[in-house]
Amino acid sequence: MTVPLILASGSEIRARLLENAAIPFTRIVPRVDEETVKAALLAEGAPPRDIADALAELKARKVSDKHPGALVIGCDQVLDFKGRMLSKPDSPDTALGQLKEMRGQWHMLLSAAVIYQDGQPIWRHVGQVRLRMRELSDAYLTGYVARNWNSIRHAVGGYKLEEEGVRLFTAIDGDYFNVLGIPMLELLNFLALREVIET
Repeated sequence: MTVPLILASGSEIRARLLENAAIPFTRIVPRVDEETVKAALLAEGAPPRDIADALAELKARKVSDKHPGALVIGCDQVLDFKGRMLSKPDSPDTALGQLKEMRGQWHMLLSAAVIYQDGQPIWRHVGQVRLRMRELSDAYLTGYVARNWNSIRHAVGGYKLEEEGVRLFTAIDGDYFNVLGIPMLELLNFLALREVIET
């Protein structure tokens, strides 16, 4: 690979997916105030898709400014439930409340990725996947949150499909990588087209 690739993300799962795909990269966690940006965009009435895209771009730009020449991937994921954005739960009670509200219904995960080079955006994509949650008892959901809190507190909506969270769902419509927080196939297609990765 001739162009350095940087993942501007603190996400372990995104880093692991790139590693599993044998993509050479370095990881730099950008320092951005996501909550302030989210609050401002929500106040302006921005839809969840635009918020995911804006946060991914912010992270990519922040790192790109300090690493000329490199391709910098910024990512973000939000949950759209009936047009309302749900974030990472700040407490077990919040997680439980979100899960109770979504049970038996469809929601959407939006996974945005933006690539910057030399301070300019050169590629972007927002992948989406629809999920239908199973009708679950209060007792099961309470136990689920208690057993998995240390992990799910880092996940929008309060679940991780790659763990026990898979039991929460009856249907998934879309690309599994978008559930994990990165539109992987589209990203790989771009990197192959630019001859950043060997094909």
